[in-house]
Amino acid sequence: MNQRQQGLLRIISWNMAHKHDSWLTLGEMDIDLALLQETCKPPSDIAEHIEIDPAPWRTGIRGRWRTAIARLSDLVCVEWLEPKPIASTSYREFALSTPGTLSAARIFPESGDPIVVVSMCAEWERPHSSTGSSWIYADASVHRIISDLAIFTGRQKGHRVIAAGDLNILRGYGEGGSKYWRARYDTVFARFEAIGLRCVGPEYPNGKQAEPWPSELPKDSKTVPTFHSNRQTPATAARQLDFVFASEEITDQLQVLALNESESWGPSDHCRIMVKLAL
Repeated sequence: MNQRQQGLLRIISWNMAHKHDSWLTLGEMDIDLALLQETCKPPSDIAEHIEIDPAPWRTGIRGRWRTAIARLSDLVCVEWLEPKPIASTSYREFALSTPGTLSAARIFPESGDPIVVVSMCAEWERPHSSTGSSWIYADASVHRIISDLAIFTGRQKGHRVIAAGDLNILRGYGEGGSKYWRARYDTVFARFEAIGLRCVGPEYPNGKQAEPWPSELPKDSKTVPTFHSNRQTPATAARQLDFVFASEEITDQLQVLALNESESWGPSDHCRIMVKLAL
């Protein structure tokens, strides 16, 4: 039975790590839509089989790659929502604080009302030189993303938004058990919730948990690793950096799964996140 008969839309969220092999893997998947991060221009043999948003591939001063949204089947129609620099937008336009961190589109499934889908990727940032600090952090970038996202939640209830991607922060704890960093990260998830976008995963049992259990991770955590460092492999991945948020209106229609088993991980340092939307 095909996806059209099942009334199911299959969406992938994935940080592709700007790799050619990631595009090859994506092209082999049976999916309808892809919310992509850290992606570069697809090779011509893949590009001819997909429809992708028209934003420029090199964005901003820092941007060597960007977020993107790709349509891979005819089960959904897409209206690209053009982001514009925040300094040059008027009211009701899609203003973007940092080019390359956010892509958005309206999708029109064969049944059901339209949904705004968003791919997001938080940048690493550093403190001002005057601090003498060697920190890197991404929560400030996520807060800018949330500010930009708020334009799509134009009422308290009844909006239909799915936002997914790599936030480069942790959920429910801080690095090494730090209470300071947990408090900063908690503000991100609270703010998503405040504008009507609830975190819907992925979380256990919809994904493999870390083995061995990291000492920094609370014993009752349901997080599932979605990222491995260059000192790790998919089998030893320990941290979840990728999340999916959705409007209350559609959370009951979603199933969110981390494809984080070693055999299904893929060529990137991030695993793929499968979002199944029942229409």
